[in-house]
Amino acid sequence: MTDKSTSDAVSVHIMEKEFLVACKEDEREELVASARYLDQKMREIRDSGKVIGTDRIAVMAALNITHDLLTRDHQQAGVDESYVQRVKRLHDKIENALFHNQQMEF
Repeated sequence: MTDKSTSDAVSVHIMEKEFLVACKEDEREELVASARYLDQKMREIRDSGKVIGTDRIAVMAALNITHDLLTRDHQQAGVDESYVQRVKRLHDKIENALFHNQQMEF
């Protein structure tokens, strides 16, 4: 029997770049779905032609996603705290992967 609390490296692709993210087995599907969603949002911004540069595209996508999340939070009374915590953990993992990738590029 496997321990679902152990972390494994999960490969996700965002804007043609691969990121390895440490992730617990039971959070893998959420991480992959989050990466897919982020990739889609970043591509939409890139394809609009209004923003140039991967870093700027990533910031705009993060701002748009955060705005959507906060808007939903304000619209919904009694947001489930575990949902918010899971989003924060995934956000931290993605930020960590982006930081490590940036370090590797130098």
